[in-house]
Amino acid sequence: MLKKLKIAIALLCAFLLLPIQGFADMVEGDMIVTLGENLTEQQKNLLLAEMEAPDDVQIIYVSNAEEHQYLGNYIAKSLIGTKAISSSAITVGKEGSGLEVKTKNINWVTDEMYINALITAGVKDANIYITAPTSVSGTAALTGIIKAYEISADTTIPEEVKQAANEEMVETAELGESVGQENAAALIAKIKEEIAKNAPETDADLRAIIEQAANELGITLTEEEISSLMALFNKLKNLDIDWNQVGEQLNQAKDKISKFLESEEGQGFLDSLKRFFVGIIDAIKSLFGGGN
Repeated sequence: MLKKLKIAIALLCAFLLLPIQGFADMVEGDMIVTLGENLTEQQKNLLLAEMEAPDDVQIIYVSNAEEHQYLGNYIAKSLIGTKAISSSAITVGKEGSGLEVKTKNINWVTDEMYINALITAGVKDANIYITAPTSVSGTAALTGIIKAYEISADTTIPEEVKQAANEEMVETAELGESVGQENAAALIAKIKEEIAKNAPETDADLRAIIEQAANELGITLTEEEISSLMALFNKLKNLDIDWNQVGEQLNQAKDKISKFLESEEGQGFLDSLKRFFVGIIDAIKSLFGGGN
């Protein structure tokens, strides 16, 4: 993990002094881009082309100082580094469309982890693309996306909620090293769903939710991991977070997966998967000289 983090952690947070008035009228389909301040001109142009950004796209430049501001509490300063290079494009979505995240050259934080943390921060109805010129951990991208969303939606997300979302993302990525990235993201989402349905009143209630969620997903947690998750969710449930919205956004994310699997593209994917496994079974049968 340390080597990955040393590659490049670029926190995509917008300058607080940038004028917001010019972004307040953004509508569905409009894009806002965050670019790392230390990108070369060639890298900037390549990333903008990769994002298919229009010539007049609004751009926020992100500094390494802002990276340290938002990740300094969760990752060693030496690991954050001295350059901001990661970038993102946020496209305003249709109301009620939910969140969609795609990444390129991000090797530690998964799409699902971003979605989870962004939902915690209150971000909704947006298509988000996160990229970098070279392979990076991706831990730093969250804050910039949140700040760009604030500008595009003309809203303000409380500072403590932004910090909590960053902490959640790092916590999930670290948990993913022991239980698997997909398992970690699924576990966080499931715990959130349960909290949205029935907020725990005591630590015992919260522990029960965490243990039950892990059990249902077939995940074995250490006592240290349970304690760490309890500390995180105790912090989250004491913040000004709209848990009803959290539940709705999580359901929308699940709906997108279901709709994909039911679509022609999704069915084609499933058919390809079936053929793949049939091929493996046939190869095993041939090894043992039997077709029965």
